[in-house]
Amino acid sequence: MTHDFNLYILEEIQSLIKKSEIRTYETYLGYTSSMRQQSSNANLSSRRLRLLALILVPTSFGLVFGPSYSISLESELRTELFTTNKYEVLQRPEKNVVISISMTILTINDLNIKDQALSISGYLTFNWRDHRLDWSDPANTTQDYRSIDFLFSNEEYVWRPSIIIENSIQDMGVISDKSTPMRITNKGIVIWSPSGIFVVSCESDTTYYPLDTQDCKVKVSSKAYTINEVSLMLTLNPVVLDFYSKNGEWDLVSASGSDVSDTSVGRSSFSSVDFDIKLRRRPVFHIINTLFPVVMMAILIAMVFKLPVDSGERNGFALTVLLAYAVYLSIISENIPSTSVSVCFLSLYLAFVLFLAVMSVVLTIFVLRAHYGTGKIPKLLKILFNCTSRSKVDVKILEKKCRRLQTRRKETDMAKSCCRNGYCVFLCLRFVNICCYVCTHSSIHYSLS
Repeated sequence: MTHDFNLYILEEIQSLIKKSEIRTYETYLGYTSSMRQQSSNANLSSRRLRLLALILVPTSFGLVFGPSYSISLESELRTELFTTNKYEVLQRPEKNVVISISMTILTINDLNIKDQALSISGYLTFNWRDHRLDWSDPANTTQDYRSIDFLFSNEEYVWRPSIIIENSIQDMGVISDKSTPMRITNKGIVIWSPSGIFVVSCESDTTYYPLDTQDCKVKVSSKAYTINEVSLMLTLNPVVLDFYSKNGEWDLVSASGSDVSDTSVGRSSFSSVDFDIKLRRRPVFHIINTLFPVVMMAILIAMVFKLPVDSGERNGFALTVLLAYAVYLSIISENIPSTSVSVCFLSLYLAFVLFLAVMSVVLTIFVLRAHYGTGKIPKLLKILFNCTSRSKVDVKILEKKCRRLQTRRKETDMAKSCCRNGYCVFLCLRFVNICCYVCTHSSIHYSLS
């Protein structure tokens, strides 16, 4: 009901009282019962009927007479709450203030695995009750302010809890935002939602990188006020994802909240809550740009032994693949954190393939040395051969077997090469007992038995 409407009602009542048509306001209200019983004998004027309708209709809808909302009325309420009642900003509303917390996540900005840092955009919503800001009961105020549903203020005039992000890696200060207004209801409930970009530490598990899943926490804790003075608790819906925007690299699997009893610092305990965020990496990019090239280069390492020895490209090809693999390994290592807590399977695979690449170069050099060698077996190789064999073998006997092969197959260049090359005889008879592809790089095998 508007203010002009109330004034009109009062003018009608005063006019009737002056004409002695009704003596008091209560007598007129009691007329409704007598009107029902003696309606035939009543001689009501049209003015009485209008006044009766104006009074009874608003009352039937439960409306209460009082001043309507206006800027001046709100100013009077602010003056009464903050000045007349001497509101103290540094004083807690109660001995133990209960703060309800929820988090609204807008987007996942980045999860840096190497730096182990999670960056998210969103805002925290804090709710608490301050009975000093309650104007719902007109008996506790100088006038009726129930037409005002909300007031807005900021942290300069209203008490706020001292809260920090405990695992923040950029700003360890108390959460503060003067530009974000506080909504105050007529029951004294204060709602404050400071927003920002929160960068927190996230211990990464790189065991299955790049097909990994990371669990991160945003730890909110009370500062200065102990658990007996300020208690933090989660709302029924602690994490709100209604306005969440997807990230191109990370998929948000789940987000939830968990209450933590307290955080002890010396002899004092502080209330805290955790927001758990589970992220899974989107694998398509890394499969195409990481795993596929690594597997292809591993195949190229084995292809070096398919090249003919006389082509002269064996050693160059092996070194080229090794260098390319080493460069690619250095690129991948930039995205892997320098930690020994968890070993990445991809790192182990890369190290193993790198070892195979080095061995391919060494074996290629050895094969080329054997192919173009003088035929004299080095003394060190003889000692190694005798130490690793179960029984000492005379190299001269091996050479005789190779000459016997030459006698039987004089038409083959392979037998001549086997007799001419002492390395070849040694390798064939020591390890596989045949003069084969390892010695002469041919697909034809000849038995030395």
